[in-house]
Amino acid sequence: MTPEELKARTKKFAVDVIQFARTIPQDPIDRDIASQLTDAATSVAAHYRAAVCRAKSRADFINKLSGAIEEVDESALWLEILAEAGICASSKTRPLWREADELTRIFVRSRETARAKQKEAKQQAEKRKESRIKNQQSTTNR
Repeated sequence: MTPEELKARTKKFAVDVIQFARTIPQDPIDRDIASQLTDAATSVAAHYRAAVCRAKSRADFINKLSGAIEEVDESALWLEILAEAGICASSKTRPLWREADELTRIFVRSRETARAKQKEAKQQAEKRKESRIKNQQSTTNR
């Protein structure tokens, strides 16, 4: 999946959650849960977009992606609470929960890949530095 496809997918998740949240009963507790859910789901899209479009470095990308992971996990939690508290039928929350779970898995895997590349780049930089030091020492010793 390309970053553009994943951006579209996270935005669709946010829109789907907003539409679902409009169907949640409007007593004070349920309204708060719906608000928490929509805040988290829309933040997933915002964090992922920031990671892909605005990250200044690999470390910044990893940090922003970590924010998306936290928000999508929180979205899944609120969906679980809605179902388990009997506020919404699990048949309504399950498809959104599945999407949150899939997005979590994708983001975690992407973060693992980015961390591995970050570690590899750091090791290569250290090797280049060691090589330069050895070259300088051998030039100095001549």
